[in-house]
Amino acid sequence: MRVVVTGGAGFLGSHLCEKVLARGDEAVAVDNFCTGSPANVEHLRHEESFQLLELDVSEPFTVEGQVDAVLHFASPASPVDYLRMPIETLKVGSLGTLHALELAQAKGARLVLASTSEVYGDPEVHPQPETYWGNVNPVGPRGVYDEAKRFAEALTLAYRQSHGVNTGIVRIFNTFGPRMRPNDGRAIPNFVRQALAGEPVTVSGDGSQTRSICYVDDLVEAILRMMDAEHAGPINIGNPHEISMKDLAAWIVRLAGSSSPITFIERPVDDPTVRRPDTTRAESLLGWEPHVPIEDALKWTIGWFRDQPLGGPPLSAQATEEILGSPEHH
Repeated sequence: MRVVVTGGAGFLGSHLCEKVLARGDEAVAVDNFCTGSPANVEHLRHEESFQLLELDVSEPFTVEGQVDAVLHFASPASPVDYLRMPIETLKVGSLGTLHALELAQAKGARLVLASTSEVYGDPEVHPQPETYWGNVNPVGPRGVYDEAKRFAEALTLAYRQSHGVNTGIVRIFNTFGPRMRPNDGRAIPNFVRQALAGEPVTVSGDGSQTRSICYVDDLVEAILRMMDAEHAGPINIGNPHEISMKDLAAWIVRLAGSSSPITFIERPVDDPTVRRPDTTRAESLLGWEPHVPIEDALKWTIGWFRDQPLGGPPLSAQATEEILGSPEHH
């Protein structure tokens, strides 16, 4: 197979390209590097079956030659990124999805849309099944990302129903692993970076809000199973292992061998109180469930961060909360 991965130089996209090549297929990474980096796929550049194209999928684009699948993963995903680039985030969720669907239609390819658990907003149903419509604030600070993904889902389904494009939708829950940016503002990179630096580990609110965290290798396995299937979705992909933010911070501090204290800061606007996927569909339709023990995955991730230069302006969780809580985003 020849697989196009939009956002292919990003955190998830680079791991997808790696696994596509590992199974003997060809991978074409498409990225404009607004949040991804060529460094994430540098180790693949020598592979004859790999190609990297610098393109903005919010503009019309094509890929020459055979295309059997399109994995549409292009989008800023961290609050710090999508608040810095709100228009770009909305455009890649709308126009970018349109152009990816047009490519899939022209090539007769299957398209898998990377949607997000954020379509559930601050959920009033727990855990979240795919049948839940969500509780999203369209004019809140997270609306540019949440609504871009909700529109992308509607457009993807419309192309399936109106144009017969073979599409599938996955809703991705919190995922972590190597190649996350240490200063991207999300919880695990922040906690790890702060713990390794011996800084206070900053947890928002009282730390009782929960997330369910999945290691990237498990997530990629599910995406590739969805690519090989015919299911329309949406299908939740994530680890039902639910943990509070204060417990996660303490776990990371311990695994990092750090003496960092845990401190509490203001909670951001529209921060979800709980988050846990109902993965019944993934288990029954894809035969998938996560297998990597979270403690092992956290150890590997901390080890990877330990070996990375923590360059660039440090972005603490406090800075993230200030961005999310600033008046212009209310």
